[in-house]
Amino acid sequence: MGTVMNQTSSSLYIGIDVSGSTLDVAIHDTTEHFSVDNETAAIEQLVQRLIALGPTLIVMEATGKLELAVLRALCQAGLPAVAVNPRQVRDFARATGKRAKTDRIDAFVIAHFAAVIKPVVRPLNDVQTEQLQALLLRRAQLIDMLVAEKARLERAHAAAKESLNDHIKWLKQQLTVADRDIDSFLRASPAWRQKEDLLRSVPGIGPGAAATLIAFMPQLGSLNRREIAALTGVAPFNSDSGKHTGKRRIQGGRAIVRRALYMACIPALRFNPTIRAFYDRLRQAGKPFKVAMTACIRKLIVTLNAMVHNSTPWNPSTN
Repeated sequence: MGTVMNQTSSSLYIGIDVSGSTLDVAIHDTTEHFSVDNETAAIEQLVQRLIALGPTLIVMEATGKLELAVLRALCQAGLPAVAVNPRQVRDFARATGKRAKTDRIDAFVIAHFAAVIKPVVRPLNDVQTEQLQALLLRRAQLIDMLVAEKARLERAHAAAKESLNDHIKWLKQQLTVADRDIDSFLRASPAWRQKEDLLRSVPGIGPGAAATLIAFMPQLGSLNRREIAALTGVAPFNSDSGKHTGKRRIQGGRAIVRRALYMACIPALRFNPTIRAFYDRLRQAGKPFKVAMTACIRKLIVTLNAMVHNSTPWNPSTN
């Protein structure tokens, strides 16, 4: 790695392009690049190599769990490492005219992104939170499979229906087990139990939505209303140019949280008078169903954020 690898710098930005088998590492403002295997022994050697550099920031893309091993190893070693949304890096690459794409080029793009954008380093989830996330993700997979099998059953040939019915029965049993495991896991933590009780005081928020918020939205109660809406992905973005006023659109955010809140809004329209009145007012004003539902999700997450911040349960007279 030449002279760069033999000195530390107060402004050293490193990008790591992650794949299932390889980690491509690049240093911004240099031609320095190297690759290591994405496996435990090689990651340990990489950590020691990067400790010697004393980097200002190490950035990689969140690639669907492939980056977790190296990210955890770097953070545990005290290195400033963070995984960012791949869309941000792609948009940055287009903005800087980088059209070509190889692992090496991607690593340099990520390093450049680190130097320019300087994303904030966030603490990793603890082991218990990761376990709860895994249980919830598995539950979501079971639901998706159950929905798919039920759809197949409606149009299946008679010869296939017995098999489909057996699988649907098994999936329902597994879903019951998953719900029991999630509830037991939550109840084992006094802090989570208290937070769950607080969230479930809101009409419409059931055990699934509460668990999802606890696992995937730990920032709940620590951000302002705009920040929590943006993190959920229900903050509308302007699309205006000159005299043209475009439609406001939502984008980004945490899809699994947004999905849970959407499902919570369905019963909330029946049992939560505040959400129902808000929804009716929007619909009477001519807002489409999707727009009204998105606004309800936003109102719900903002309300929950305030409740957690103040440690106060649902009160229909003040929410």
